[in-house]
Amino acid sequence: MSLKGIELQIAIPKTFDAGKIAEQKHQQTQLNLDHANSLMERQGLKSKETVLESEEAAKTAADGHKQEQGQLQDGERQQKEEEKKTVHPYKGAFVDFTG
Repeated sequence: MSLKGIELQIAIPKTFDAGKIAEQKHQQTQLNLDHANSLMERQGLKSKETVLESEEAAKTAADGHKQEQGQLQDGERQQKEEEKKTVHPYKGAFVDFTG
C-alpha cells in the first residue's frame, strides 16, 4: 500500500485524532469503572449497617417475644393451678374400677 505525499498530509492528522479519541474513551471507561466501584462500596457499607440495625431490632423483638412467652406460660400455669384447686360440682374424686 503506497500513499502519496498529499494523502499523508490528511492521514497523519487523522491518526492523531483517532489516538486522542481512543485515549478519551479509555479514560471515560476507567472513570465509569471507578464510579461503579465506589457505588458498590457504598452499597456494601450501607447493607452492613442495615444488617446491624436489623440485628438490633431482632434482638429487641426477640426479648419482647421472650417476655410475652414468659407471660403466657405464667398465665397457663395459673390456669392449671386454678383448675386443680376447683372442685367439679358433679364429678367426684371416686373412680369405680369394679366395672
